[in-house]
Amino acid sequence: MRHDISLLRKFVSPEIIFGAGCRHNVGNYASTFGARKVLVVSDPGVQAAGWVADVEASLQAQGIDHCLYTQVSPNPRVEEVMQGAEYYRAMGCNVIVAVGGGSPMDCAKGIGIVVAHGRSILEFEGVDTLTVPSPPLILIPTTAGTSADVSQFVIISNQQERMKFSIVSKAVVPDVSLIDPETTLSMDPFLSACTGIDALVHAIEAFVSTGHGPLTDPHALEAMRLINGNLVAMIANPQDIALREKIMLGSMQAGLAFSNAILGAVHAMSHSLGGFLDLPHGLCNAVLVEHVVAFNYSAAPERFKVIAETFGIDCRGLTHNQVRQRLVEHLVTLKRAVGFHETLSLHGVGTSDIPFLSRHAMGDPCILTNPRESSQRDVEVVYAEAL
Repeated sequence: MRHDISLLRKFVSPEIIFGAGCRHNVGNYASTFGARKVLVVSDPGVQAAGWVADVEASLQAQGIDHCLYTQVSPNPRVEEVMQGAEYYRAMGCNVIVAVGGGSPMDCAKGIGIVVAHGRSILEFEGVDTLTVPSPPLILIPTTAGTSADVSQFVIISNQQERMKFSIVSKAVVPDVSLIDPETTLSMDPFLSACTGIDALVHAIEAFVSTGHGPLTDPHALEAMRLINGNLVAMIANPQDIALREKIMLGSMQAGLAFSNAILGAVHAMSHSLGGFLDLPHGLCNAVLVEHVVAFNYSAAPERFKVIAETFGIDCRGLTHNQVRQRLVEHLVTLKRAVGFHETLSLHGVGTSDIPFLSRHAMGDPCILTNPRESSQRDVEVVYAEAL
């Protein structure tokens, strides 16, 4: 009997601890990995918010030595990964803990890769290029959005080339993820909006991705329901921990969905854009999302209809064109409600930049699972619509 390999599904995820205050347990988890000295990766904003001090106190309580690396930009750079790896080796560390948003978490993943392989991070672009396991990695996200803490993605910025590149491998799924909604209390409204929209796009793209399946769909749908239903309220009531918990849970489920189903054209185009302009990733997604949804709709109309229904749109008696229109309107309305009125031209992107951006988007692994096959010309048209 022949087995069709395309019907097989695998699902990777770290050990997840979810709940208010769980960051204080980081010392216990580090000690189970036999930590002698921990490299704590973070950034100045997260340190100022006090979350790094909580991690340090927990490590000290377990008698574990640590050193701190906070030279991480909002889009982590090749040099920062390489310096972090150098510091890890010089200080004799054997475990990595990152506390922060997507940038410190991706930087920490990159440091682990370089430490394990002893080569430049630039050599690992692409899918399944890693051959040596990274040191134990514990991640503590402080934003509800990027899901670097549960994913098999690392996104690094190469400022020399004005490009971001992706490393995709289950070897970069962290060992433990401590998901603590309290840490998101330090997000400002703009960061809450950026990361919330990023998580929503993760869920939408995972649900229509060509890699979707029965293991990822429930996570994607629940993420859409949680984020669509609570993001506006969370931004309006920043101290409400119950709302933060719902958004953090939605972000986590979106991460489990996209890490396994992979993404689509919004992320391929967003990575290209973020590398080019060094803009926040969630902002790039927000500018592009409804244009890509409109472009992709015809390739997966039944699935997009399920998305519309999950967002509370009554689709009874509507044609696919009408559902598409309502879905696009809903996304635009949600974006405006959280404070996004951006276009690409507002950030200085011109028609002459589109070929460069499109060429790089076509080289991103996320384009491979987009539901509608896209040529470079297609991508150029969608960028042009987002101007």
